[in-house]
Parts: sequence; structure tokens; C-alpha cells
Amino acid sequence: MYIPAHFAARSEAVQDLLSSPGAANLITVTDQGLLATLLPFDFAPDVGEHGALQAHMARNNPQWSASSKGEALAIIQGPDAYVSPSWYASKAEHGRVVPTWNYSTAHVYGELVIHDDAGWLAGHVRRLSDMHEGAREHPWSVDDAPKKFIAGQLRAIVGVELVITRIEAKEKLSQNRSAADAAGVAAGLRAGGKEAGAAAVERVRR
Repeated sequence: MYIPAHFAARSEAVQDLLSSPGAANLITVTDQGLLATLLPFDFAPDVGEHGALQAHMARNNPQWSASSKGEALAIIQGPDAYVSPSWYASKAEHGRVVPTWNYSTAHVYGELVIHDDAGWLAGHVRRLSDMHEGAREHPWSVDDAPKKFIAGQLRAIVGVELVITRIEAKEKLSQNRSAADAAGVAAGLRAGGKEAGAAAVERVRR
């Protein structure tokens, strides 16, 4: 990934991308070419040297069984949004402005490990569910469903774990603009309902 120095993500921003509940596109090499699947993941910081992304996919998905040994890639996407040049204070000064796109992303590389045992899968889906349900007023739990039903669901999936070897991360959030231009971007994004994008622009200015 092309990362100019002023768009390099700070370590805390990388940790936020890894730890925030979300999904990543898992891309692997197979004999049929590249395959990709969008998967919700859980970050396990204690696995390996750099942690691991743990997820699962349908057993019928050919990606897990067709993927060759070697490096796999997960792409995590943070807030992203169109940026209008009309939001820049410099538009009124000289007019030399054009549209662009703000975004945060991490390209996470590593070795793909397949988990096909019920114990690993049970722990994984419980952690994943608890992570997303925890803030709800009436959180759902795996224990709310019949055990036989859950056992059947677990047999229909396989675990995929990306043991991280390296991460390339970028935050293009108007760092190359003046403070006045960045403030205009944050205000424009917020007015359009893009609160996460606005907060990200403000965060990198601090």
C-alpha cells in the first residue's frame, strides 16, 4: 500500500482498527486465483507475535479449503467519506481545490490457520457474539438458543485465524490541509451525518 509519511497511521489508530467490532475482507491465493470473503472478526492480541484476527465462514465456502499455503491478507476499513472542495476555507481564497476521499484502512498480512474443532468454534462465536451484544439493553447470548441447534450451526462453519506477521495502515484524513480546511471538512462531514469521519479528522489534528 502506498503510504506517504503524513498519512501513516499511528500505532493507537491501528489498534483501534483491530479492536473495534467490525468486519474485514479476507483475501487468499488459491489454484482458481484470488478469493475473498467479508468476515466479522475478533482480535486476539495474545496469539503469535503480533496477535491474530479470528473469524469463521460457511463450511460450503470453498475459500478455506482451496487456499494455498503462504501469506493471506485481511483488509480492515475504518471511516471513509467523500470530501467536497466546497468545505475548504481555501476555496474562497484561491479556488485551487478538488474533491477527494478520506479513509482509514489497515492491510493485515499473516498465515492462515484453519480450525475445524467444535471447542475452538464455540469459544470464538461466543466471544464474537458477546462483543457485539454487550452494549445492548437486552443482549442475546449463545445460551439463549437450544444446545442442539447451536451444535448444528457449529458443524456448518469452520474457523479461520489470520496469525499476523505485518500490518500496513494508512489514515488519509485531511492531514495535508490547513487547520481551517480540516475544520471545514469535519463540519461538512458532521452536517452530512458522517460523525465517525468528522471525529477522525479532528482526532488526527490533536
